[in-house]
Amino acid sequence: MTKTGSKQKVYTLVVELGRKSGDGLPDGATGAALMCYASGVDEAEAVRETVAILKQADMAPLDVTGYGTEDERREAGHEIDAEERALMARALEENSVVVAQITPYFDKATHKG
Repeated sequence: MTKTGSKQKVYTLVVELGRKSGDGLPDGATGAALMCYASGVDEAEAVRETVAILKQADMAPLDVTGYGTEDERREAGHEIDAEERALMARALEENSVVVAQITPYFDKATHKG
């Protein structure tokens, strides 16, 4: 079903993850940060959808920080390159969540590397 005149927007979210069995994070990681682009009629919906999808993927979302829409980020002085705009367009077109970057966390005391 196509949403003509849809009010969907894409929001940039950073999701902090804890560890969960089967989460796919590297051995020794204590968690991770995911940078995501998520569509929604508002940021709250984008956050809810992102958390639900990550839980379905056996991940353990702990916290979500929203950075707003592309326009809001530009107003805040963020530079947004062509690759990032393409990922945002994909999230809007597919009405989905696109994980753009995964940054695993390691405990410095136990991680060598």
